Amino acid sequence: MRRYLYFSMSPESLVASQLPPEEFGRYLAIGTKKSANDQAMFFDLKEGLASTEFDFSLVGRRCVPHPDGRPKHSLYLAIYRVLERLPLGALGSLWLVTVRGQVLELKASTEPPRLSDNFYLYQELCPVHPLIASELDPPAFVRFITDPSKPLFVPRICFADIDLGDLAADPRQGTPRELYYPDRFWHLRECLLELQAHEHKHTKTVDRLHPQQFPYHCIKTGVYVGDQHEMLFYPFPSRADLEGQYYYWWRRSAHH
Repeated sequence: MRRYLYFSMSPESLVASQLPPEEFGRYLAIGTKKSANDQAMFFDLKEGLASTEFDFSLVGRRCVPHPDGRPKHSLYLAIYRVLERLPLGALGSLWLVTVRGQVLELKASTEPPRLSDNFYLYQELCPVHPLIASELDPPAFVRFITDPSKPLFVPRICFADIDLGDLAADPRQGTPRELYYPDRFWHLRECLLELQAHEHKHTKTVDRLHPQQFPYHCIKTGVYVGDQHEMLFYPFPSRADLEGQYYYWWRRSAHH
């Protein structure tokens, strides 16, 4: 029975499993009483990963079927500082799982989109979780937040680009539509106006709390993961594709 390696972001962990990605995603979301009806985001890791950072000898010894033949669902290999220790080249597809267990695969793109908005909103996913407003586009934000010369930085970051609607061009006149959290629209506007007023301020924390569930329907361009040396981009499907080939996942993700 094949063994898979996964990097899960909720919580950050390296996991071995005998479940293929879609089954593993359903297991994370609804397959255990310890984490029933939880959203999940994880990467599958490419075969042949070798690293001295993790004890992969455990996989052969302990990721084995149960006595009754059932596959081993999960074997945790690491639960701390996993993202920064994985080679970026080992990351395969990104899998987004709804609270009801529907799974969507996102494949990495060779080039990130060229964006020219005045402002951006980023939900950091791993290893930290704040919601950040910024005047930096995604590649510039990656370089900024992973810069070791800064007093506050992380070695590597994964985040989603959130749709700001009209606020991306004009935070003063823009109106709330399908925003990330419309009930706090005025706070978001004030954060963007503060960035607009301070020429040398690049980021502003909008919310420090980790969201219980991440609203996939608010993703604008996709998910980014990178550091000072390289970056991967996982494009989110177009609205036409979401309403077409991914309709079932899309509707389930928008309505918990």
